[in-house]
Amino acid sequence: KSAEAAEESRPWGMAESGERADAAKQTDVARGMENFPVSVWLREAGPGPAPFQYTPEHVAGPGADIDPSQITFPGCMCVKTPCVLGTCSCIHHEDNYDKLCLRDIGLETKYTRPVFECNVLCQCGEHCTNRVVQRGLQFHLQVFQTDKKGWGLRTLQLIPKGRFVCEYAGEVLGLSEVRRRIHLQTAYDSNYIIAIREHVYNGQVMETFVDPTYIGNIGRFLNHSCEPNLLMIPVRIDSMVPKLALFAAKDILPGQELSYDYSGRFLNHMDSKDKERVDHRKFRKPCYCGVKSCMTFLPYDSLCTAP
Repeated sequence: KSAEAAEESRPWGMAESGERADAAKQTDVARGMENFPVSVWLREAGPGPAPFQYTPEHVAGPGADIDPSQITFPGCMCVKTPCVLGTCSCIHHEDNYDKLCLRDIGLETKYTRPVFECNVLCQCGEHCTNRVVQRGLQFHLQVFQTDKKGWGLRTLQLIPKGRFVCEYAGEVLGLSEVRRRIHLQTAYDSNYIIAIREHVYNGQVMETFVDPTYIGNIGRFLNHSCEPNLLMIPVRIDSMVPKLALFAAKDILPGQELSYDYSGRFLNHMDSKDKERVDHRKFRKPCYCGVKSCMTFLPYDSLCTAP
């Protein structure tokens, strides 16, 4: 199917797969804040996910240097011409998208090029081809109970390679607040905090810390995989604070769990220090992704736990 046809196809249903149709709770996890409701599927009778405040976008949290809702970038002047490389001020390296699909979805490179979408100040219309992530959820997704990983997120319809799936949104925090929250966690607590490090000119590194534990979106239900089907890309639209956009790294079939590599662009490797942590069982949590190349333990970021 083409990318356009995928959105119009009938969502994959629980009853069709042989699972109990009444196991899917019609409660909308997104609380009406997304383009489509996000249902919950339970393996057995019981409560759904723990309550949290839903937000489809980032919100400013303790220690944040920049308010993610602040409009930072000037708009382009593309009124009579389409937004393409060479004429649109929002596109710096190459056209970001081709028929709603991210162009740079190859997995052979270590880093991705920065993506800037047209914003609220741009003169181009809402049908501009450089507006993808800001359109929000475009596929029917479902929160479900996994065998060993707690809650997970899966798609109910085909997602073609390169298509935007969802954001990883939550509170944008300062480093000191990140370390405070991590130090308060026990071995039984889930850690939703993610650190994004972007390498810019002169060797500088820009850091963004996002925590959807208390305030977040459906991205908080995504589990790690050592061979994931999603790729996280920082995308900037109105604010200097990037949206953590997840794109399909391959065609994803209906019913498949959505996952990404917590360590970044498929870079979950284990060094000597990691092995020491594994031996002492201090920090590393087991990985249950089940793929042949599984690294046994979840990625670990020591910089966020330093004193």
